[in-house]
Amino acid sequence: MLKTGILNPNVLSLLARVRHTNTLVIADRGFPYWPQIETVDLSLVDDIPTVLDVLRAIRPNFRIGRVWMAEEFQRENTAETRARFAAALEGVPVFFEPHVEFKKRVPSAVGLIRTADTVQYANMILESA
Repeated sequence: MLKTGILNPNVLSLLARVRHTNTLVIADRGFPYWPQIETVDLSLVDDIPTVLDVLRAIRPNFRIGRVWMAEEFQRENTAETRARFAAALEGVPVFFEPHVEFKKRVPSAVGLIRTADTVQYANMILESA
């Protein structure tokens, strides 16, 4: 029985299948459903868990080469929110692009982890290193 780290078997299974240069999406509660990729839905109630909760849980054992986010994230959120995300992604190159372009990357991901995050455009695509 696992005692530490990620305990959710669906998240563990998904992470185990992400290989070098594959991508994984961590999305907020309003992100659309993508039937062509596996989705693990962790949403419970508003903001439990958040995108940053999931990122912090997987980061110790997931090598991130780069991240994509919607440029609208920068416009729609406070400096404090942007700083929390920047701190959580410290040391990782982050590329911002229009949300429409961001969504075009989603179908090629190995999977998507949906959270209950209410932060506007909190979605991110992680590329494994």
